[in-house]
Amino acid sequence: MSGREDVGAVPVLVVGAGPAGLVTAATLARYGVGSLLVERHRGLSPLPRATGVSTRTMELLRSWGLEDQVRAGELDIVDAGGWATETLAAPQGVMLPSGFPSRRQVAAVSPTTLAAVPQDHLEPVLLGRLRTCPTAQVRFGTELVAFDHDEAGVTAELRDGPAGGSTVVRARFLVGTDGAHSGVRAALGVGMDGPDHLGEHLTVLFRAPLGEVVGDRRYGIYFIQHPEAAGVLVPSGADDRWLYGRSWRPDRERLEDYTEARLARLIRTAAGVPDLHPRILAMGNFSSAAQVAERYRDASAFLVGDAAHRMTPRGAMGMNTAIGDAHDLGWKLAWVLRGWAGPELLDTYEAERRPVGLRRAAQSAADGPEPDGAAALAEDLGGRVAHAWLRRDGGRVSTLDLLGPGLTLFTGPHAAAWRHAAATAGAPVPLAVQPLDRVAADAIGIGGRGAALVRPDGQVAARWPAAAPDAQAALRQAVRRLVAPVPAGVDGRR
Repeated sequence: MSGREDVGAVPVLVVGAGPAGLVTAATLARYGVGSLLVERHRGLSPLPRATGVSTRTMELLRSWGLEDQVRAGELDIVDAGGWATETLAAPQGVMLPSGFPSRRQVAAVSPTTLAAVPQDHLEPVLLGRLRTCPTAQVRFGTELVAFDHDEAGVTAELRDGPAGGSTVVRARFLVGTDGAHSGVRAALGVGMDGPDHLGEHLTVLFRAPLGEVVGDRRYGIYFIQHPEAAGVLVPSGADDRWLYGRSWRPDRERLEDYTEARLARLIRTAAGVPDLHPRILAMGNFSSAAQVAERYRDASAFLVGDAAHRMTPRGAMGMNTAIGDAHDLGWKLAWVLRGWAGPELLDTYEAERRPVGLRRAAQSAADGPEPDGAAALAEDLGGRVAHAWLRRDGGRVSTLDLLGPGLTLFTGPHAAAWRHAAATAGAPVPLAVQPLDRVAADAIGIGGRGAALVRPDGQVAARWPAAAPDAQAALRQAVRRLVAPVPAGVDGRR
């Protein structure tokens, strides 16, 4: 790579400011680890895109203190399921379950619940959090032009705008969160496994007073079956903002054929309101796929979110899987850069997240009904420590609220040996002890004298349902197995 001026250095370069990029950078910032987030567009996307925020994603947002800000943008719907009908105004229809769990099912296992929030509300909330973090830099209108990388790090050339100047940045790690058509993935030569072009879709964002048309039938999606306007209508924000989507044939049609007048006629027909005058805001098209990257890592470069997997809109799995990827890689990068864990920890990113991507991509392309609520909830929360309420400082908190940035050791009410072991274990990573009452201890499976070692993402690293003959040795072994040996000389100042 040819030399350029303004050479700088950052621990992590993140490319792409969608939910995956924002969450990656925000997770690093929680640990005081610096990052540079670059986005080639001049700002965040103005489109609603995904609106289903899963229970697990809401747990993460809750842990960052963002739950109320996110819920301020919730859609006014009474059921996340769908309504199949000839037109929106038709009196008859069939309710189609979404596969999302009910609020009652969620309340039994989580301190929060899923939310219907447009992506163009969620992303500004995440960006607002990021802008409060002194270690995080965000540059819009900046494109990654080229990069070289090896095990030691990345040298990247950035350009500000089409005619802007270039900057060379040296980073320890590169994270590609640049979407389904990822330039980072292409530069790494990483192929995709799975079917492409499962469907070709046209989408139209518009405003029209359809709230008064649906009345009390406020669902997350409406499947319109009118033969002249078959497709979907999706509530997508405040002030009667909606999305109309339909299949189209790009091999036989052109986008230019869909004039505003034609789109308005289609929307009027789908709504069943002949005198409706929708205001067209934007139109686009996309091809759905169910693909997963052959690998999620190449030396010091990683793929996250849609850069690592493409999913159909079915089940609203794409964005939530991306956020799960981003948080997982974020805390692992931070642990390594802080010197809390050895570099071997980063091998677990692909090992843990690619199977999730494969499973969910396949689910998104499957025929037949969505999985029922209990199954979807088990998939969403699989492996993480159980939620249980307990009293702290005159209030009520969840076991999940007690997780810290390092490791958390939950102990039963009579587990003094485990608490002593934590105090003398000499763990390289911060280790917080959280004593539980008997009800909460039973809920997470440790009883009165046991303990559970939990990662910052809530995953249980080790569980002891009773006292151990040598609690200190057992705890040290569990920590060592998780963090891997830390190389000599690493002092956390890289």
